[in-house]
Amino acid sequence: MLKEFKEFAMRGNVVDLAVGVIIGAAFGAIVNSVVNDLLNPLLGLILGKVDFANLFLLLREGEKAAGPYKTLADAQAAGAVTMNYGMFISVVIKFILTTFSIFLMVKWMNKMRKPAPEAPPAGPSAEESLLTEIRDLLKSRN
Repeated sequence: MLKEFKEFAMRGNVVDLAVGVIIGAAFGAIVNSVVNDLLNPLLGLILGKVDFANLFLLLREGEKAAGPYKTLADAQAAGAVTMNYGMFISVVIKFILTTFSIFLMVKWMNKMRKPAPEAPPAGPSAEESLLTEIRDLLKSRN
């Protein structure tokens, strides 16, 4: 059983998957930083708000304190029901950046990968050879 596990763990696909997961986790942190530290402030500036993450729609005021609430944290602390569209937009931006980055990485990897050598043209199959022999025999009879 230990031998089977070792063979499984050392197969190329498992090692490639492990490397991919580790790189993906590190890459996720980079994407989060780009969105949170670069894009969200820029979008917030365009929309006239200071903090993009604080874009929310108040659905019901909180029981602990009445609105208006300056930040999402204030609304949540008051127990208000909110629709956090700023957070949703942020997650959508992260998704688009991540998928586009993966697309570029895969495209680059495919470009760097050496093309497989072309296989020599296959000879005729056994069926084709047999049919050719039959044809030749029929021609020789005439």
